[in-house]
Amino acid sequence: MTQADYQSMDEKQLRNYVKQNPDDEEAFQYFLNIIRAKPGRVVVSTDEQFEQEMRKRIN
Repeated sequence: MTQADYQSMDEKQLRNYVKQNPDDEEAFQYFLNIIRAKPGRVVVSTDEQFEQEMRKRIN
């Protein structure tokens, strides 16, 4: 199996690759690293926190 060059893919290409190759754990982890590095990302751990964040964005 040939390993894909994840670093040369843009986010959309990598997302599509991960969808088409769900068993490629390395590609999935690389994609997660890209997503996690985006500024403004909010992590919530409860439904209440999620609802509070949604209300902040709606108002």
